[in-house]
Amino acid sequence: MKTFDYVKAPERLLTPEIVQMTGSIHEHKGRQELFLEANADELKPLLEAALIQSTGASNRIEGIFTSDKRLEELVRQKAEPRSRSEQEIAGYREVLATIHESYEYIAVRPNVILQLHRDLYSYSQSSVGGSYKSSDNIIAETDAEGNQKTRFIPVPAFQTPEAIEELCTKFMDAWNADRIDKLILIPMFILDFLCIHPFNDGNGRMSRLLTLLLFYKAGYIVGKYISVEMLIEKTKETYYEALQESSDGWHDGANSYAPFVKYYLGIILKAYNEFENRVEHLKYRRLSKPERIQAIFEQKIGKVTKKGIMELCPDISKVTVERTLTALVKSGYIAKVGAGPSTGYVRI
Repeated sequence: MKTFDYVKAPERLLTPEIVQMTGSIHEHKGRQELFLEANADELKPLLEAALIQSTGASNRIEGIFTSDKRLEELVRQKAEPRSRSEQEIAGYREVLATIHESYEYIAVRPNVILQLHRDLYSYSQSSVGGSYKSSDNIIAETDAEGNQKTRFIPVPAFQTPEAIEELCTKFMDAWNADRIDKLILIPMFILDFLCIHPFNDGNGRMSRLLTLLLFYKAGYIVGKYISVEMLIEKTKETYYEALQESSDGWHDGANSYAPFVKYYLGIILKAYNEFENRVEHLKYRRLSKPERIQAIFEQKIGKVTKKGIMELCPDISKVTVERTLTALVKSGYIAKVGAGPSTGYVRI
């Protein structure tokens, strides 16, 4: 069975690039508390928006969809799930809320992982929740002609409980020893979890929930305000490439964690940059909502989309955004470019 090395393997990852990335994230973390203390009330809309975005994005990555309206109703608990997809979305919302509220008290142990997986399926009629896989599984990809190709063969079902036990033990030993930067340990753990692939279903979503849990426990709570899952969704091709590259040779201990670690560090850096940009935008909150929308065009270079405005200003309704954009176009302040999904606006 695979041996989990969280002592020597992380040391081989201390390349100049990775060290620079971790250093930048440490600097962001140093500013994090100042931003949170100074803008506690104003950050509530970001918190609510991130919950919705994270729930939607993590499920969409796995091919689980509903409408934007239904997604918001489910996350805000203003509706009951009507379909299997909505049941799984509601389950993700439950686990995400648990992690947001109680991450300090959630230990990374096999029984806890099983409980979180059980809660992921708490709205579902499926019996897979809270149990390890009952049969061997494979990770496959489908080409343009519909042919399936095996990409990776995870740990066999009969070895899964032992593998997860060993994974958690070795990881927590390294975590508590505090000799290796947790920013490096966390992506390593997530890669190993995905390579074990312990469940019949829900492995991808569980990996992203565990990612947030571990980063929160390490003090990097940016995922509460900026959806890490949505950033992964936007770069999922790169995510799968990094996962593939880092899992090659995994069973023999010959794999390189570097591609996956660099990918995740890049995601956290992007999240912090977006967080600080949005906090910077909060200084415009005393302006009217149309004035705040106009201020975005004063700050940004190039095309601005309606979706981008709504992500930056989650407290401004879609109707207000649309009405303001129409007025700004009519006044000649901005011009509409593109059509359909690629529609955007540029300052004239």
